[in-house]
Amino acid sequence: MRPAQKSLEICAAILFSHTLFCIIAEQSTGRAGWRHCGTIKTSMTQRNLFFIVLALASACSVPPARVRVPLPPAADSRISQTGIASWYGPGFHGKATASGDIYNQNDMTAAHQTLPLGSKVMVTNMENGRAAEVLVNDRGPFAKGRIIDLSFAAAQSIDMVGPGTALVRVDVLDSPVPLRSIRPALDYTLQLGSFSQLENAQQLRDRIVKSFDSVIITPLQSKNTTYYRVHLGNFSNRSAAEEMAKQISQSGYSVIIMEK
Repeated sequence: MRPAQKSLEICAAILFSHTLFCIIAEQSTGRAGWRHCGTIKTSMTQRNLFFIVLALASACSVPPARVRVPLPPAADSRISQTGIASWYGPGFHGKATASGDIYNQNDMTAAHQTLPLGSKVMVTNMENGRAAEVLVNDRGPFAKGRIIDLSFAAAQSIDMVGPGTALVRVDVLDSPVPLRSIRPALDYTLQLGSFSQLENAQQLRDRIVKSFDSVIITPLQSKNTTYYRVHLGNFSNRSAAEEMAKQISQSGYSVIIMEK
C-alpha cells in the first residue's frame, strides 16, 4: 500500500470513530453528552470539519515523497578521463594555439593531447568538487603524466592555480566529430598539397613517389566542393612526423603536419 493511501485511510478511521462516539454519547446522556466530544453547542458538521482540518494538518498529513531524479541517459554514457591537470598562462598569452585561435589566459579554454579541437568538456577538480566548462582549442600538456592544460581563468575557477596541478575528471560534453573514447595518443600524417581538381593531386603524387614512399590521395568533402589532399606517411608521434617533414621540405615541397 502506498504511504499516501495509507494516511488517508487512517484519517477516515479517526473521523468515523469520533463521529460514532459522539452519536452514542448524545443518545445515552442527552445534549450534555456533547461536552465530551468538543465545544458546547457546536454542530456535528462543524465538529467534523474541524477534525478533518486538524487531521490533515497534523498526524494525517501526507509527507512529501522523496523521489530520486535519475541522471539523463547521456550522462551515463558520457566519455570521461581522469588524471592530472596543470595550467598555462602569461608565457603563452597572445600566442597562436593549435587551432589557430589566439590564446587568451582569461578565456575558459584548455589544451588536450588528443581530443578534437573545438570539443567542449567539463573539468571537475576531484579534490574540492569544483567544475568548469572549457573549450579545447590547443594541444598539450607535453609534461609526462598530465592529461589537460587549463587556461589561467579555468584553473582559477576550480581553485588549482596555487597548487599548480590537481586530480581532475574530464567529461566530454560536445565534439565536432563522433567519439567512442578518448585516444591515448594521436597519429600524424604530412600534407603536401590540397586541390579541388583530382588531376592536380595526381600529378603531385606522381612526382613525390619517385623519392618517398606511402603517398596517397585523401578526398575531403566540404559543403560545395571535394578537396583532394596529398598525404605522406603515418606517424605515431609528432617528433617522427617533424623529422620527416624536414627531409621533404629540403626537397622543395611545402609540408604541413596533420593530425589523423
